[in-house]
Amino acid sequence: MSESLSSSTHGYGFVLVPNFALMSYASATEPLRAANLIAQTKLFSVKPLSCDGSDVVSSSGLAIPCGDLAEEGARCHTIFVVAGGNPSDWRSASAIFPTLRRLGRQGVRIGGISSGSFLLAAAGLLDGRDFTIHWEHAPALAEAFPHLAPRQARYVLDGDRITCGGGVAPLDMMHALISERMGSAFARRVSDWYLHTAIAEPGGPQRGSSVERFGTRHPALVTVLETMETTIEHPLSRKDMARLAGISPRHLDRLFAEQMAQGFLETYRDVRLAHARRLLEQSPLAISEVAFATGFSSASHFSRAYKQRFGIRPKSARS
Repeated sequence: MSESLSSSTHGYGFVLVPNFALMSYASATEPLRAANLIAQTKLFSVKPLSCDGSDVVSSSGLAIPCGDLAEEGARCHTIFVVAGGNPSDWRSASAIFPTLRRLGRQGVRIGGISSGSFLLAAAGLLDGRDFTIHWEHAPALAEAFPHLAPRQARYVLDGDRITCGGGVAPLDMMHALISERMGSAFARRVSDWYLHTAIAEPGGPQRGSSVERFGTRHPALVTVLETMETTIEHPLSRKDMARLAGISPRHLDRLFAEQMAQGFLETYRDVRLAHARRLLEQSPLAISEVAFATGFSSASHFSRAYKQRFGIRPKSARS
């Protein structure tokens, strides 16, 4: 790898995609700045990059001056692609794919933060790799790249590929990367700088527990609700779900009435429609494909259910 920086400085490049999340970017870059301050030497350099060297505007409207990835990428030890949740922005970032592939061949470590992992997948850089992506973008990735299987982890280190779910998870990831170079005691000092006292394990959950998300602690009901989230394309019957939870269908109906304020079928439909909305917003699938991917027998049936739930037709969700 060519590198104009001194051998004691590891250059970190961050390729910013329009509407990237500022929190994810700050969570990844600030620990590197703090490491330099604590060490009183330039252990790491941080360089925001874009596909053509132009400024990139975050989702909060802040413009970040950037260098040109093609010109400056080879001087980096590690490059992360940082993207937000707008699929149109992901598609416009395809111009960086050849450069990322070239840099990967040259030995630059390549990473993705939040939906940056989607772009790495689209560039062919995650084939055969262990990786993660923000939970909200996992359904779109699964539909676009069925041969890939992301893990629901906070971050994943797989050799020269590094991926992270985004949000505040980069704080945990950077703790690991700083530990890798400077040792755990030094990394602990960096984390303490940001009051980051509860450092999560790489495989820690991206979301709150099922109990927190569903608002119920009943084990049979939690089992059914979790199964609903994993059987969207081929919904199970009420009878099958009750058998899976070890209770009778009548008992299952009582649990939904008492603790969910709506029935089994209505809850299952809402889970599937929420998944459909993410696919409409984040994937290029046709509406009929989204319908079948979420367990509806026809596009017309799906359209009626979607309008009843969200007040608009599926087509309008993409306008």
